[in-house]
Amino acid sequence: MRKQVLIFGLVGGVLVALLQWIEFHFLVLEHSVAIYGVLIAILFAGAGIWLGTKLLAPRERIVDRIVEITTPAPPAPSATPEDNIRERLGITRRELEILEHVARGLSNREIGEALFVSENTVKTHCSRVFDKLGARRRTEAVQRSKELGLLA
Repeated sequence: MRKQVLIFGLVGGVLVALLQWIEFHFLVLEHSVAIYGVLIAILFAGAGIWLGTKLLAPRERIVDRIVEITTPAPPAPSATPEDNIRERLGITRRELEILEHVARGLSNREIGEALFVSENTVKTHCSRVFDKLGARRRTEAVQRSKELGLLA
C-alpha cells in the first residue's frame, strides 16, 4: 500500500508540474508582448526613480575664495626723475622703448624687427603712448617726451 501511495503522489506531482508548465507556456506565448512591456516599464520606472534621487539629492557645496588685495608699491628710492615722470604718466618700459625708436625715426616695421614684436603690437604701443602724452602725431609725441624729460 505504501508503494501505491508513493506512486500516486509522484504521478500527481508530475501532473501538477505538467499543468503548471503548460499554463506558463500558454501565458508566455499568448501574452508575451504584454509581459515584456511590463518588464520594460518596471525597469524604466526603477531607473527613473534611481536617477531622480541622484539628481535631486541636496549637494554639499564648498566654496573657497582667495581674495588678493594688492597695494601699489611705493617707487623705489633709487628711481630716477625719468622713472617718476614715466610712472606718473602711466607709460610702461616697453612703451618708452618704442618711443625711443620712434625718436630715432624708425618705421613701425623696423621697430618691430628691432624689438622682436609684430608691427600691430608696435602700432598699439604707439597709440597708447600718443594718448598718454596727448599727442596726435609721432613728432608731437617725441617733442612732448623731450619737454617732459623722458627722452634726452
